[in-house]
Amino acid sequence: MMSNKLEESLKKLSVEAEELYLDSEIPIIEGEPTSLEFLRNYVSLNKPVVIKGAIDRWPAVHAWTNNYLRDKIGNKEVSVAVTPNGYADAVVGDRFVMPEERQMTISQFLDIIEGKVEANGIFYIQKQNSSLTLEFEELVGDVERHIPWATDAFGKMPDAVNFWMGDGRAITSLHKDHYENLYCVISGQKTFTLIPPTDQAFVYYDEFQVSVFKENDSGRFEIIDDLETGKVPWISIDPLNVDPLKYPLYRHAHPVTIVVEAGDMLYLPSLWFHHVQQSHGCIAVNFWYDMEYDVKYVYYKFVESVIKTVS
Repeated sequence: MMSNKLEESLKKLSVEAEELYLDSEIPIIEGEPTSLEFLRNYVSLNKPVVIKGAIDRWPAVHAWTNNYLRDKIGNKEVSVAVTPNGYADAVVGDRFVMPEERQMTISQFLDIIEGKVEANGIFYIQKQNSSLTLEFEELVGDVERHIPWATDAFGKMPDAVNFWMGDGRAITSLHKDHYENLYCVISGQKTFTLIPPTDQAFVYYDEFQVSVFKENDSGRFEIIDDLETGKVPWISIDPLNVDPLKYPLYRHAHPVTIVVEAGDMLYLPSLWFHHVQQSHGCIAVNFWYDMEYDVKYVYYKFVESVIKTVS
């Protein structure tokens, strides 16, 4: 339990951030900013923004239909995450459970997404190893290899470029990343619930045994512990269904929801907590740029250590 004085101090940190520099809604701008505008108005302030029409000129936005993917890479095998509940990399009971990873062709995956083939589980292409360049290299020419004005602002090339596509029931659980994230929706839409780093005291990290889903011969998904990996810290709160008795401090958080449409880009700053939903068959590409481990990171880690000490 936190002391009353510390709890009030953390509430004050959250409220002052909201009052002094954060927005009650995620800003939306039309067209690409210059690198200076992006750096000054968003990156340096660690503030998210949606950029309308940022990728409209990409061939992918107009070309990446299911038929195009079948024709271009239909016979190619790729990694697909499979879960019984749509939650890959999420807390289930007292476990942090990762998806079962399967290899299948794009055509087989599309047959499942389109309902042509009945399959047990929820399927999502979500491998985060720069999957666009490693598994979908035939599609790279349909997008930009990096975002020039962002690359200029960050002073570096992206560390990874990932491809995402899946079932509308697939959900990304609440978490944060040590990356500056440019999330580009090619088709469909993504719904992001964002919580600023200054609210970290209210999102309830805990340690969970790492496990993996595995479908058995009877079609039932089992949870298999990964004893070699042990435990990892993760957030158990579902911001769409928060139990106020279990998580009383969450009421002090400032979640904000934004829908990112096809052709648009979300700048998701490093250390922001985010939970993601999607429309069925949505396709997206994201660029991860390594964050700067500067003073904001130092302050974040200090607050984190204080919370761990007294919780």
